[in-house]
Amino acid sequence: MAIRIRRREFIVAISGAAAVWWPRATRAQQAMPMIGFCHLISADARRDYLAYFHRSLAEIGYIEGRNVAIEYRWAYGQNDQLPILIAELVRQKVAVIVILESTLGALSAKAATQTIPIVFMQGADSVQIGLVRSLKQPGGNLTGIDLHLVETVAKRLELLHESVPTATSTAYLRNPTNPVYAQAETTEVQAAALSLGVRLLLLDASNRNEIETAFANLVQQKVRALLPSGDGLLNFTLQNQIVALAARHAIPAMYIVRETVKAGGLMSYGLDQYDGWGQAGVYTGRIQGRKTCRPASAAGDKS
Repeated sequence: MAIRIRRREFIVAISGAAAVWWPRATRAQQAMPMIGFCHLISADARRDYLAYFHRSLAEIGYIEGRNVAIEYRWAYGQNDQLPILIAELVRQKVAVIVILESTLGALSAKAATQTIPIVFMQGADSVQIGLVRSLKQPGGNLTGIDLHLVETVAKRLELLHESVPTATSTAYLRNPTNPVYAQAETTEVQAAALSLGVRLLLLDASNRNEIETAFANLVQQKVRALLPSGDGLLNFTLQNQIVALAARHAIPAMYIVRETVKAGGLMSYGLDQYDGWGQAGVYTGRIQGRKTCRPASAAGDKS
């Protein structure tokens, strides 16, 4: 059973990029403007989503290889590589940095530059974690999309509890290498568990060996339900292993992305992240348009 929502209101723009004045970085003139794109996972894993980003960027008038270049950096599931990859993009003096589906990546980008515009998409509360000053007046050089994934964890636990009412305890699996997001979500899920009267077992894992250990722990403690975090590493890189182990041990689990259900997971509750990737492309194109001459018309590019 897959429980899905497709609500655009879950995607909240931090600010309309067209209405923001971005500080200009001092840089050499480039024959073709360059966008720096950084992501926690890999191009293969996010290929379909990346197409939405490209499509929205093209609607603003920017076609990769024609009138804009994109420099990609992929961390392949290694959170500790994100600051290094972002620093590389800063040194290349890219016009805009795009960092999607990563709270740690967004924070790393903010720490790396105060002049290059940054477009982010991440799951924690952007104000609460210090990415922006406020939703109406973000300030600084960041704009982007809050996915509000942290806020959905209580509902995911509630739906899991309703689906498995005999389970008096639930394991919550989080990624310790993404500490800001993990702490924000842990606070929410603990409050929800207390309200529901569910005993919550906290498990940490950030690689395949630790996933195996976490499952051995929950089986030993006779935990009968599993709630993986909305963290990107757990939902993309380690998704298939978690789904397989949950099936092997007959542990009902509630996930956050549809892809997990396609891979054999029991159910999911979350939002359509395609919209977020598309909106990120719009923001990036608008920012790029403010930094350069007007791009070629999208209609002309599509002919």
